[in-house]
Amino acid sequence: MDPYYWWGWGHGFGWMWFFPLVFLAVCLLFMSGMFFRKGRMGPGGGEESARAILDRRYAKGEINKQQYEEMKHALEA
Repeated sequence: MDPYYWWGWGHGFGWMWFFPLVFLAVCLLFMSGMFFRKGRMGPGGGEESARAILDRRYAKGEINKQQYEEMKHALEA
């Protein structure tokens, strides 16, 4: 039997398309993870916004409601 038959050539390229598609899918998943991270540190991430920091501090009880409202108003101005 022809050796090319076993590598997929005997069935109109058979499985030869499978491995490049798997490789492409893995690359796309890796790249999307790097570019679409939000609120995380590291490559593709970003700094936490001032509003997010303010919200977190209020939620933790580090600042009271009056301070929160003043700071929020200052950020929106």
